[in-house]
Amino acid sequence: MKVVLSGYYGFHNVGDEAILQAIIHALRAEKSDIEITVLSNDPDHTKKTYGVAAVNRWKLGEVFKVVRSADGVISGGGSLLQDKTSMKSVPYYTGIMMIANRIARKPFFVYAQGIGPLNQTVSQKLVRYALSKANFVSVRDQESFELLRKIGLGGEIELVPDPVMGMEYKEGLNQAWLEKEGLAGKPFITVAIRDWTSSGFTEFKEKIVEVLDRCAGESGHHVVFLPMHGEHDDVFSREIMAAMQNPAFIFPDDASIEEKVSLIGDSSLLLGMRLHALIFAAVAYTPMVGISYDLKIDSFINQVDQPLIGHVDGDWSVEQLYALLRKQMGQHSEEVEKLKEKAIPLQQKANETAKKVIGLLEK
Repeated sequence: MKVVLSGYYGFHNVGDEAILQAIIHALRAEKSDIEITVLSNDPDHTKKTYGVAAVNRWKLGEVFKVVRSADGVISGGGSLLQDKTSMKSVPYYTGIMMIANRIARKPFFVYAQGIGPLNQTVSQKLVRYALSKANFVSVRDQESFELLRKIGLGGEIELVPDPVMGMEYKEGLNQAWLEKEGLAGKPFITVAIRDWTSSGFTEFKEKIVEVLDRCAGESGHHVVFLPMHGEHDDVFSREIMAAMQNPAFIFPDDASIEEKVSLIGDSSLLLGMRLHALIFAAVAYTPMVGISYDLKIDSFINQVDQPLIGHVDGDWSVEQLYALLRKQMGQHSEEVEKLKEKAIPLQQKANETAKKVIGLLEK
């Protein structure tokens, strides 16, 4: 059996790379001899990292060739079908679906995606038409399900966990780094934030600096920054760290996905703005506090019943966020148990999407 995977792969974004790794693992767990080809922005890296075939996602000749030779195409996961960050995303990903359906006459499957926002009428029409041709549609949150219904998509839509919930947490992978930094055996908070270029950016930055300084100076916990999007998050994390009065630490931006999950698992708490940092915390049963910049953050935080301080541009105060962090740390054991209650069912169901796709392909 041969499949093609289409998604935001090869851009060195930890969240999307974790999705790719999780889908590959789930497919191979279901069918060990499956042949996988990934449409990637960096095919050499993708081949080397995941042990799959890969072609350049921008070279349509190569894309046509691998789709024609495959048994089916999987589009997923992540936030592929949205027009907030770029007007090119919807045409590109629905275009891959149409290559499969209209040209190659192959089935395609929408795998645990987060849909939207779809602010433009043309985006809504493209998504509705393309997904109406899918052999299987699954989304990772209720908001995505409701959006697809709102734009007029009929048929069956399954609500499934994010694929990354199926990842395995490996404890203690970073012992050497923790010892080198003098953090071994000491409590620390992991911080996974991103820059934000709205009008409230300066205020947000100032509030984060003050909150983290208080954590480092008053709570008895060290602060460790975790860059989730390579150098992009590394630069911003270092900017925040340089503005702090108390010392903090930064984890290597090029660490593996497993090492980043393990770091969050070693910490007492995650302060997270990146969706997949929050998902990593759920996988490792580490209590969290979220900061939202997109509805997908709110949706996941609600799924796992953890607190959200509000939107990055919201009117929350330093005192409110610090109090929330202290509350989470103060009732750590209770929060771990509460998180397990919500996360374990998602973990158990995360790989069922692969089972469904494989079953449909075998028919």
